[in-house]
Amino acid sequence: MAPFFLLFGLVTLAPIGYAAWLSLFHEERSGLGFGGARQVFSGIGNYTKALSDPLFLASFRHVALYCLLYIPVMVGGALVLALLLDSALARARRFFQIAFYLPHAVPGLTAAMIWLYLYTPGLSPVLDVLDSAGITWNFFGRDEALLSVVNISAWQWMGYNMIIFFAGLQAVPRETLEAARMDGAGAVRIAFQVKVPSIRPTLVLTVLFTCVGAVQLFDAPQLLQLRATEMGESWSPTMYVFSAAFKGHDYGLAAASALLLALVAGAASYVVTKQGNRWRSA
Repeated sequence: MAPFFLLFGLVTLAPIGYAAWLSLFHEERSGLGFGGARQVFSGIGNYTKALSDPLFLASFRHVALYCLLYIPVMVGGALVLALLLDSALARARRFFQIAFYLPHAVPGLTAAMIWLYLYTPGLSPVLDVLDSAGITWNFFGRDEALLSVVNISAWQWMGYNMIIFFAGLQAVPRETLEAARMDGAGAVRIAFQVKVPSIRPTLVLTVLFTCVGAVQLFDAPQLLQLRATEMGESWSPTMYVFSAAFKGHDYGLAAASALLLALVAGAASYVVTKQGNRWRSA
């Protein structure tokens, strides 16, 4: 186990420790800014600066709204697709598994670029179809931008989680399903009262990973804000950290913000795990 702990210390613990140390300092320049920069100890100053910044707080509100929309759509859609593939009437299972999984094989930034093209007026065949039907929609609008981000993420991750759910459904004892059919249960009742409760641990784990991933949302909004300018460069917490570090060159603030983000992700993981354990034991 020594190689694991060595790598874990180098790539996980050491960066966290360095970020914690970096978050306690800020840079000051002498004169009119032409002099050299020096590190000045600020204690929790960077943390209070982040927590008092309206942009940082607003980024968490954006992600909270994103989670309220994205998690039910993605998890629910993946579960329904898995149940359909696991049904007795399903045909060409292997083909549809590959077809649904393919979007996940596309890198996140590439997926965002594809949808940016599909969202752009004058280029998008989607908008052409909507216009021909008399529907006006601005994917880069102030309110619509959130739905655009949700769509990109759901398109990319629904097939991946569908495969996980389908694997869990394949492990449900066939004897249990046959017993339910003999008792008169229909296909829908078997799906939601027999199959879904049987894969509760898989559902809880998927929701947990989805919550952690949602808090770290970056690729889609970072690229989308190039056209949806009202989103701003700090729309999500990770975008705020990126902007503070590489545009504002305030590495102390970026480190403090990143650690606060990690605390929020850890708290969300704890809540989801506790609620999931209660649901599994119910």
